[in-house]
Amino acid sequence: MYTEHPFAEFVRILGKGKNGSRSLTMDEAYNSMKMILADEVTPEQLGAFLMLLRVKEETPEEVAGFVKAVKESISVPANMPEVDLDWSSYAGKKRQLPWFILSALVLAENGVKIFMHGAAGHTAGRVYTKDIIGKFGFNNCTNMDEVAQSISSQNFAYMDIEALCPAMHKIIELRPFLGLRSPVHTVSRMLDPFSATYNFEGIFHPGYRPMHQEAALLLDMKHVAVVKGDGGEIERNPDMACLVQSVHDGELSDEEWPAMFARRHMRDDEMNIDRLLGLWNGSIDDEYGEAAVYGTLAIALKLMGRASSMNDAEAQAKAMWDARTKNKYGAAA
Repeated sequence: MYTEHPFAEFVRILGKGKNGSRSLTMDEAYNSMKMILADEVTPEQLGAFLMLLRVKEETPEEVAGFVKAVKESISVPANMPEVDLDWSSYAGKKRQLPWFILSALVLAENGVKIFMHGAAGHTAGRVYTKDIIGKFGFNNCTNMDEVAQSISSQNFAYMDIEALCPAMHKIIELRPFLGLRSPVHTVSRMLDPFSATYNFEGIFHPGYRPMHQEAALLLDMKHVAVVKGDGGEIERNPDMACLVQSVHDGELSDEEWPAMFARRHMRDDEMNIDRLLGLWNGSIDDEYGEAAVYGTLAIALKLMGRASSMNDAEAQAKAMWDARTKNKYGAAA
């Protein structure tokens, strides 16, 4: 006679066969993630759970339940400054440099308080935000006091998921062993630990855009923009049309931003990260990079209600980029 493990119920719900299995409710997803975060599951259960979810693909209710549980596990100090824009950065870049970092820094220079969170190193051959921010004088924050100080003094802070939620980091690090992404990649992008007024989320697979929208509704997130950004990051690819799927006060909307160039640009095989600093301080020119910067910035301005149209947003974004303090971050190495 044996006693069934409490988590076995959730594995059974997902894996009881073609006719007997079903998706988790939002409450079930919440409770299962609470057990995972509390380390109350075995490695075998966790692997089975994650891959069963991956095979069927997660639902908005499951994502919302997972996000709610993870967010509750993050302790936010009372003195944390209010965050305007939550910006997730989990994919890394491999074909073009992460120009979106310059978009975020332009916003920060114009008074927008940004919290950026992400992961690094889980996929070989990619450049991650964590590897870049030191070039601009920012630390990879390891605790909430550092986040509060960075946002207060520089309107920008970056924290890796390893520090933000170690349990989530451990699951993300399973990818090389499982061979597949798991739902935690979606959950991480939606964490919004400081309940920012605006949320910017990037995905790689287009089918995940509406799921992010619907999960945001369930979580009562007020203003959200989801884009299939370059490489899966929040970055408008100026060579292609960009569909932005949004949530504003409970209403869903879609808006397609047109390509900014008639021809495609070549892949960047060098991926020299010093070019990011060079473009900021004006020591180099990069047609693609500059368009990616103010194109991404324009979508952010539209998300935040600072522009009435795409044309207005792009005009404002270009003006903000042109007015940046070019000597703010020194010269490129």
